[in-house]
Amino acid sequence: MAAYSKKVMEHFMNPRNVGEIKDADGIGEIGNPVCGDMMSFYIKVKDNKLEDVKFKTFGCGAAIAVSSMVSEAAKGKTLDEALRITNKDIAKKLGGLPKNKLHCSNLGADALHKAIKDYLDKKGK
Repeated sequence: MAAYSKKVMEHFMNPRNVGEIKDADGIGEIGNPVCGDMMSFYIKVKDNKLEDVKFKTFGCGAAIAVSSMVSEAAKGKTLDEALRITNKDIAKKLGGLPKNKLHCSNLGADALHKAIKDYLDKKGK
């Protein structure tokens, strides 16, 4: 088994912002059928900022840690700032991810971006 950084383990054991936003302004879902990781991000937008970010992730420890870190990184950011968060940034913030986890587990930023796109589409932007 690949070794996870302390930061990955901390976010896996105590994930932040887990759950669903019932009246979400945007929802983004992404999945990788190969490894079974599924991520759903829910956002609440106020004054062009992410007022709230929640996620539900079905997957390995790395996928859960990534989702937690993405939600923390995005909360309070403007939509433009949140769209600039990359999967690479998240892996770096977590102290790195094992190579075999990079392709599948590190999709959190993509799911977040989909939620923002969903919101913008609904707003007609």
